[in-house]
Amino acid sequence: MLNDLPHLSAGEGPPLVVLLYTPQAANPTGVARWSTMRLVRPFTGHFSVHVVNRPPGLPPTTTMADLAAVYADAIRTTFEHPVAVLAISTGGSIALQLAADHPDLVDRLVLAGAACTLGPVGRRAQRAYIERARQGRHPSPALAEVVTESRIGRTLLKGLLWLSDAGRQDHSDAVTVLNAEDGFDLRGRLGDITAATLLIQGDRDVVYPLELARQTVAGIPDARLVIYPGRTHSATFTDKRFAPDALAFLTGG
Repeated sequence: MLNDLPHLSAGEGPPLVVLLYTPQAANPTGVARWSTMRLVRPFTGHFSVHVVNRPPGLPPTTTMADLAAVYADAIRTTFEHPVAVLAISTGGSIALQLAADHPDLVDRLVLAGAACTLGPVGRRAQRAYIERARQGRHPSPALAEVVTESRIGRTLLKGLLWLSDAGRQDHSDAVTVLNAEDGFDLRGRLGDITAATLLIQGDRDVVYPLELARQTVAGIPDARLVIYPGRTHSATFTDKRFAPDALAFLTGG
């Protein structure tokens, strides 16, 4: 199933493929697994949910189109019909590429905290992550600035993110994906997406700013934008409105 890609499955009903960013090309464990399943649990009463990850050891030259092709092959060989896709953050970049390159595979598309390209702050943070990893340093503290605007909050978060890297020496899989997203810009291809699309965005998202979200929706023929005022990047998909809004759209609302 799914070409033996790492995946977590739960629920019953038509398939819903979920694309998220994870630092490792493997099924999440521990707290990360708990939070992932908590995120998708509201969807399992309506869909057979498959949280699909990338294979480990992809070449460092992998592009977003290459990543989309990996998922496209898995979807094509596993399911008989086009599938619904729920994608968050960097997973949204992959999903947009997938929907543009393989429109026959995606029926409905829900994106959260995503856009057709990275904003300046998101790009800077991800490049800092890549550089720290290449230097052999703990890379995750570089992402603190995209989580909170508070200077004190960033300082505290950097410490927690540093600890989250403990025990992981190889960050090459994460670097490969973030490097692919650094070169991702789908602004000239949005018209190729035929799936009905919903983009849910916080108006304080600095990774994919609201203006880029508006450009994304304007470029996709059948797309809607829902804005959560006052929500930052990660607060968008943890908002209590997220699952009901996404479900209503996925089930034809």
